[in-house]
Amino acid sequence: MKKKDGITRRQFLSTSLGATAAGVLLAGKALGQKKGEQAPPGGKGPRLILLGTGGGPRPNKLRNQSAWVVVVNKIPYVVDCGGGVSRQLVMANIPLTSLRHIFITHHHSDHNLEYGPLVYNAWVSGFKGRIDSWGPPPLERITRSFFEANAYDIDIRIPDEGRPPLVPMVASHEIAKEGLVMEDDQVKVTAALVHHPPVVPSYAYRFDTPGRSIVFSGDTTPSDNLVKLAQGADVLVHEVINKEALSRLMARVPNAERLVNHIVASHTTREEVGIVAKKAGVKTLVLTHFVPSDDASITDDMWIEPARASFSGRIIAGKDLMEI
Repeated sequence: MKKKDGITRRQFLSTSLGATAAGVLLAGKALGQKKGEQAPPGGKGPRLILLGTGGGPRPNKLRNQSAWVVVVNKIPYVVDCGGGVSRQLVMANIPLTSLRHIFITHHHSDHNLEYGPLVYNAWVSGFKGRIDSWGPPPLERITRSFFEANAYDIDIRIPDEGRPPLVPMVASHEIAKEGLVMEDDQVKVTAALVHHPPVVPSYAYRFDTPGRSIVFSGDTTPSDNLVKLAQGADVLVHEVINKEALSRLMARVPNAERLVNHIVASHTTREEVGIVAKKAGVKTLVLTHFVPSDDASITDDMWIEPARASFSGRIIAGKDLMEI
């Protein structure tokens, strides 16, 4: 193996990656101390961390794309993998090497774009073990296609950097119907079909842990199936749109009329999300997947107050890296 300034290439890569990761972790801690919203390191959970709270495929400066994580006894259960999820996990002080479970609600890019890269980033960070992923079809083909597209790089790194084979480490499970998805000694995950045309099927997930129940709506219009799934839950993490603000979105987005028609027909408004939370009898409603997600003129109160008209429980306007 060739040497670079007296060290091997493998040693150089290991040192560089370690320094980078340490720098990001330190930055995350500093950010958390300043804003008070950063998830603290460690802890036994169950913890809920909002990794990305923006809706839609276009990157912006205000919010990362959709991703959340439930942490139980330091094991992360990741829900959706929008762009930036790997870095957001690092910023939340969750080691990528602790990754074990991934759940995808549906196959829009702002929910699954970094599914394959998250698995890969865990692997190059030193993960050794098994990762299980769950989601609607064609999850198995998506998994296989990612490995095929990146086979050249993966096959080089296995002998060159002494890494274990990646492909056998990942088991993908396609969800064909509502009901129990998986259960281990600390988490039970249940799925319900929701209405997010034209994407079929789309799922909501409920996580029941020893100390807390958390429901993720995924993308959906107001859904009776979701209300049933979320009955009595401690926390409902629900998508939301601001119809009035969509006019400003139309002014700067190509094909705006078709886009806005899709948004209105397949999502839940601020007023409607309060009704859903009331019907489900949840304790806390967390708003997420904001559309528009890049309009800084919309305050937290502007998101919350229309939902407050129907729901008297706790309402939180989610922010990236907020722990609830």
